[in-house]
Amino acid sequence: MSKYAAAQKQAEPAVLQPTPQPKDDFQEELVVRPLHSGDIYASFQFRTLWETDFMRGNKVSHYRLFPKSLGQVISKFSVRELHISFTQGYWRTMQWGQPYLPSPPGAELWVWFQDSVTDVDATWKELTNVLSGIFCASLNFIDSTNTVQPSASFKPLGIGNVTDHRFLRYATLPREIVCTENLTPWKKLLPCGSKAGLAVLLKSEKLFHSSFHSQAVHIRPVCQDWQCKTTSWELRQTLNVVFDLHNSGQGKREWSLFKMFSRTLTEACPLASSSKIYIDITDNPEQFELSPATSLLSQAMVLGDRRTFSVYDLTQQDTFGSVRSLNLLIRWKSTEGDMLRPLLHAERYVAGYGLQTGEIHTLMYNHHPYRSFPVLLLDSVPWYLRLYIHTLTVTSKGKDNKPSYIHYQPSKDRVRPHLLEMLVQLPPNSVTEVTVQFERALLKWTEYTPDPNHGFYVGSSVISSLVPSTVAMDTNSTRERPLFSSFFPCKEESSYFVRVYTEPLLVNLPTPDFSMPYNVICLTCTVVAVGYGSLYNLLTRSFQIEEPSPGLAKRIANVIRKMRGVPPL
Repeated sequence: MSKYAAAQKQAEPAVLQPTPQPKDDFQEELVVRPLHSGDIYASFQFRTLWETDFMRGNKVSHYRLFPKSLGQVISKFSVRELHISFTQGYWRTMQWGQPYLPSPPGAELWVWFQDSVTDVDATWKELTNVLSGIFCASLNFIDSTNTVQPSASFKPLGIGNVTDHRFLRYATLPREIVCTENLTPWKKLLPCGSKAGLAVLLKSEKLFHSSFHSQAVHIRPVCQDWQCKTTSWELRQTLNVVFDLHNSGQGKREWSLFKMFSRTLTEACPLASSSKIYIDITDNPEQFELSPATSLLSQAMVLGDRRTFSVYDLTQQDTFGSVRSLNLLIRWKSTEGDMLRPLLHAERYVAGYGLQTGEIHTLMYNHHPYRSFPVLLLDSVPWYLRLYIHTLTVTSKGKDNKPSYIHYQPSKDRVRPHLLEMLVQLPPNSVTEVTVQFERALLKWTEYTPDPNHGFYVGSSVISSLVPSTVAMDTNSTRERPLFSSFFPCKEESSYFVRVYTEPLLVNLPTPDFSMPYNVICLTCTVVAVGYGSLYNLLTRSFQIEEPSPGLAKRIANVIRKMRGVPPL
């Protein structure tokens, strides 16, 4: 080849190959479960899968379904997993059963960072401030005084068996109030927003007029196939709500989409590959009737039990009928039937009297008739409740129950809270009680809240366990399953993972009389005004002698004398 031909070949423009775009997918689901109390439980699930890689430092600039704000957070702060929830109300396990996705009252945030992060605490602090702005929440109040580093709890839910808990941070704000300003940015993360699909039902006036409301965002890496050759990032947005029968003003057991959300469905989200509604009819199919009826049924293993659902596929035009609107109606025929009692349940309360010492009691119930199983208890107690760890006792059926694992990190005043983790074996059909005494600290007057007599909140205890299952669980995480049954990874067929939260505590601390400064100011100002005013009058006022004015007869006489030209008297 001549030099001219070689130069001409080099001068030819190169043909640019199109860059393959990362694959993404969006699914939405609504699960409706009628409760035996007459209430109704609705759970929304929105999942976005994106086949991209944030972990290798690749700069991602094209976003289609995955929200850009969260993608930038993952890249900037080297996040491996992020789980955040905002909850108003307390889930009543013994009345409603186990929720599909549990969450404690208030705000909860736990994050796994990548091992490339050098300063985890500084990254954690900056991340909480950014998330506070994204979700319009008070997450900026998360600091070292309410952040813990668990040693055994909160294992990663995605791929990768990370054992170095130095990259894990967990914090709660039990007093966080959830309102419309938190729901609005949450809905904006959806590909269709609240304009189409199941999200049109998320009307704030109805959602917050309920007994329980919880919204969450979960981000984690997951496998695309059973061999895990390709991975994807999963963004799962969940919203759980329980509508009360009596607060709704109906007085009768009859629910519909319009009565619950004041809206009906007219179409699925155009960007969703799957859009379905599941109605749980397991307990008694003859107990209530559905309108319109559907012949499509589905079974799924949920919380260790095989459940049957009536399915409405919103991607099919026949689902909406001739009126182009879907308004599901659930009408009870009878109130008979018993609810399946949860196998694991927990409670917590404060005992004692006075404002000096107290006692925290945690009760864990194992309702299984013949099987025992271990549970992992995590307690994070603020520093101003000084625990006497030598008074820790664990009893089951009146006997001491020695934990097989204990991790305790003492608190530092105004620096970090207490952290207590225990692995306890719960005997069958028993109540295990964990008791520890504490002393209330006296805070500085600037550390009290604006309403100190209301009390100080202590976050919920977290109980994690593998509970025995009544049916064989599905261990294939890549098999096509409903979203509400595929969140927690299942490694064993004979058990399923359950996480239970107790009630938050409200503890009174020794509180000074904040009305005394007001009284002192008023008294001081009164004394100064009276004393200084009197002294000022004595020093600046001048005194003059004035003759008394003459009487009426004398004035008349002087007028007459003046008229006569005679000098006055």
